[in-house]
Amino acid sequence: MVAERAGVSTATVSLVANGKTRGRVSEDNISRVRQAISELGYVVDGIGSSLAKGVSSIVILVAPDISNPFFAKVIAGVRESLGASYQLLLSVTDAGEFPQAEDVRKLMALRPAGLLVDAPNAGFLDELSAAGPLVLLDAPGLEGYAASVNLDVAHGARELAAHLADSGHTRAAYIDSVTGTATFDVRRNAFLEEARARGISVPPDCTMSTTIDVGAAAEAFARAWPEWQRSGVTAVVCGTDTHAYGVLQEARVAGVRIPQELAVAGFDDLPYSATSNPGLTSVHLPGMPLGRKAGQQLRALMEGLELEEPHVTLDSSLVVRGSTG
Repeated sequence: MVAERAGVSTATVSLVANGKTRGRVSEDNISRVRQAISELGYVVDGIGSSLAKGVSSIVILVAPDISNPFFAKVIAGVRESLGASYQLLLSVTDAGEFPQAEDVRKLMALRPAGLLVDAPNAGFLDELSAAGPLVLLDAPGLEGYAASVNLDVAHGARELAAHLADSGHTRAAYIDSVTGTATFDVRRNAFLEEARARGISVPPDCTMSTTIDVGAAAEAFARAWPEWQRSGVTAVVCGTDTHAYGVLQEARVAGVRIPQELAVAGFDDLPYSATSNPGLTSVHLPGMPLGRKAGQQLRALMEGLELEEPHVTLDSSLVVRGSTG
């Protein structure tokens, strides 16, 4: 229909629609085809093109629990590194839920050029069995499955335990994410191990898990705090800054002085952590560099290149602010 209206061949329409006119289509024909495309509302059939070529320009990013603001930085880094040549498609879950391999496999019918999986666990990767270019993000211990870009969250967790011990704390509580991904296991286990080695007790009844949500964390802390306080808890460590914001919010409501009566810390170092009152002590995790490097690795694989360094680990660091004194 476009070719008929513009008075050209279908091949000419294809060249114009796909941006391949240089040296092959006259300016007059380009103008007529574009006008016909506009009048008819024509768009290229991306799925049809991907079937013809065997692959599309789509990159799928699978992320658990998009409610975590940290992922916004990761996505920005991925988008920057992929550039305009690829379209980024997000496959995300509801708060507290982990992606299902079956759902991702359905998206593979789009013939994506590559796949990025953020914070997976082994069970998901075993069930997924994805072919084609694949890069894992923040997937400690899962390097055997694919190329990966990880965060050294354990280092920051140990630094946090040492900081609290040096500040005189001997009994702490821990609020975790219910998502159940490997990265949360690593940060929790590293903190608990270092805390124990430095004389900080974190009893089982002083640990809990919630969705990554300020309100959910606030409610959980409000229920637990009276008993935690009676048992001598003087510090609460949270698996994310979002959890910590909920603790700070509820502590203000309850009249708990931060950090005089209770120290609070988190992971991620989100932008608001520097401006909250008091500022939140947090383990800095470089979200945008994580996404950027993963995108670079995937792009190299999609272009048929061999990775010089298939497994990359980015540093974490503790940022001490007023919430821990």
